[in-house]
Amino acid sequence: MLYAIVGTDTPNSLDARLRVRPAHLARLQTLQEAGRLVLAGPFPAIDSNDPGPAGFSGSLIVAEFASQEDAQAWADQDPYLAEGVYACVSVKPFKKVFPA
Repeated sequence: MLYAIVGTDTPNSLDARLRVRPAHLARLQTLQEAGRLVLAGPFPAIDSNDPGPAGFSGSLIVAEFASQEDAQAWADQDPYLAEGVYACVSVKPFKKVFPA
């Protein structure tokens, strides 16, 4: 089943986000190589593809996991959470309708 993983950044997280980004992306790359990643990306803190020093307010990952518990366990190991980029992470079942 698919799960939506939403990480909410701590205030002023940009420096930590940039520092930890390679480890965060490596985990996403592993999901992608396994054919389990639907989409992933950050939420710019302002209405811009390149928010500059405004940074980001969080991230969305939609990926396939065997169970919600597995998705939560994966999310709990994210370097962004461990290094204080994310203040919290929520995991919810997700049903993809479009694109078909």
